[in-house]
Amino acid sequence: MTYETITALDESQVLARAKRFFAERVPLSAAYPEKEGPGFLVLRGQGGEEIALAVMPIAGGTKVRGSTLLFDQAVDRFLSTLPAPADLPA
Repeated sequence: MTYETITALDESQVLARAKRFFAERVPLSAAYPEKEGPGFLVLRGQGGEEIALAVMPIAGGTKVRGSTLLFDQAVDRFLSTLPAPADLPA
């Protein structure tokens, strides 16, 4: 399944948060970085399952797109932790 959101964080902040979140906050089904670049992160977890995240700057924030087959609930939960552009003080 594919999930999307927009956040006020920049691309590097989103990817750094994703690494911590999937390693620490999802203990029974943790996932760890396998490949990464300036605009993407691929995590590998339980049974070799994959989480792919892409980030791209847009007007007013950063668009974050996540895709997975097994980690749907965790990806949705991670995206919900990212501050929306209006959530940050000016």
